[in-house]
Amino acid sequence: MARVDFYLLRQSGPESRFAFACRLAEKAYRLDNTVHIHAANDSDARRLDDLLWTFRDGSFVPHEVLDRPDAEVEAPVRITSGSADVNVCDLLINLSDEIPACAGAFPRVAELVSSDETCKQESRKRFAAYREQGHTLETHNI
Repeated sequence: MARVDFYLLRQSGPESRFAFACRLAEKAYRLDNTVHIHAANDSDARRLDDLLWTFRDGSFVPHEVLDRPDAEVEAPVRITSGSADVNVCDLLINLSDEIPACAGAFPRVAELVSSDETCKQESRKRFAAYREQGHTLETHNI
């Protein structure tokens, strides 16, 4: 079972989730962890790709967008929006409104929740589903 951390952000909007995802991916990378970021769609995956280069002056987060399931992966941070099989990493950052099918295979999962009411409602559903599946749940106010 995975440890699932819900990060409750004070800011609203998807940009707050993207910015925090970049910070979290950078921190994990600096700790020699591999990261898989699951975006809601291809547009969000491309936006994250751009943000990981620009979110903070001086940051360097080696990453790549996985366009197809058979792609060879070398970067420690991977971004995808597909439901294809993925190589299990140390951390899954979920930016989708649904739990990725592969989530149970990761040792740690991060769920990022903005202050928008819709985002909170969707995260409550995921929280309940993770609890039913027996995962260890933690909540962090950011």
